[in-house]
Amino acid sequence: MALLAYVKNLFILQLLMGFVFVVSGLIINFIQLCTCILWPINRQLYRRINCRLSYSLWSQLVMLLEWWSGTECTLYTDQATVDKFGTEHVIIILNHNFEIDLCGWNMCERFGVLGSSKVLAKHELLKVPLIGWTWYFLEIVFCKRKWEEDRKTVYKGLNRHKDYPEVYFLLYCEGTRFTEKKHQISMQIAESKGLPKLKYHLLPRTKGFTTTLQCLKGTVTAVYDVTLNFKDNQTPTLLGLVNGKKYKADMCVRRFSVEDIPDEEQECADWLHKLYQEKDALQEVYSKEGKFPGPTIVPRRRPWTLLNSLFWATLLLSPLINFAWGVVVSGSPLLIIGFIIFLIIASIAIRRLIGVTEVKKTGSSYGNQESKKQN
Repeated sequence: MALLAYVKNLFILQLLMGFVFVVSGLIINFIQLCTCILWPINRQLYRRINCRLSYSLWSQLVMLLEWWSGTECTLYTDQATVDKFGTEHVIIILNHNFEIDLCGWNMCERFGVLGSSKVLAKHELLKVPLIGWTWYFLEIVFCKRKWEEDRKTVYKGLNRHKDYPEVYFLLYCEGTRFTEKKHQISMQIAESKGLPKLKYHLLPRTKGFTTTLQCLKGTVTAVYDVTLNFKDNQTPTLLGLVNGKKYKADMCVRRFSVEDIPDEEQECADWLHKLYQEKDALQEVYSKEGKFPGPTIVPRRRPWTLLNSLFWATLLLSPLINFAWGVVVSGSPLLIIGFIIFLIIASIAIRRLIGVTEVKKTGSSYGNQESKKQN
């Protein structure tokens, strides 16, 4: 086990994994660009192809969680709810406390809906290679977090999803990742609005949820509330996964029929506030007992994420290794220096991609006066 942990921490191995992810992502993005010719001919075919292509990229990240780090994910829910996973169009509400959101993707993968999962994403992510570009071809809705500017874009984007083959819409209603500073600001806003204070969550921004539900009503049949936490106060990071660190995740999943959620906007917003009070109570139980209430289910991991990653590694690493060997045996100082510079640039680029997930490096206007006015 010590040897395996040592191997997983080898920088050159991590660099090769990063190389495979980046190059495969660029290839996938190029293929997605080529599929645009299908849009005016057969929109549904375009969407199905792009869902499969996005799965090929996202599953490499899920592979890090499931196979590389060996992270365990336990569901706290009933069998009746599990039986509906992957069989209906849904909105999924997740808490936003951690640097990585792959546990949500992990559950999507285990129930066969990873490629078609959707989010409301920050507009800045549109400029991020691989992630933002892949989301663009998936018709993800990008928001600037200023409702007056976002209104038209959000309504148009969400209405376009009504005839999507599969709708699994992930929402982070808090709008930004939890930090102590943001929590203090959020509770000041809650006090000013006469809302109950939350201990483990930020005050939910209701506009995104009420708008999404309004636009997708008739398409989605349920809302899944997912509350995530980790054993032993672990704080997982993408860098930790890359280093092969194992985490133990617990997810409490509750299903609500759309028919039981109020149609009127203010009542729907009140319903969401009540939901977050319940989520806070669940986190309080977890904090005291180290587990959520209710029965547990551990879905079996599927082999496809591993097989997909092995496919891309076989396809891309063989020519890279041959090229690197050719550079070394050539004895040319110019080629060797050039290859070393390439490795340095590649390592910096991969580290920057990892940095996108880090809480301390992700910008947020949370608490700004302008932000308050818009929400």
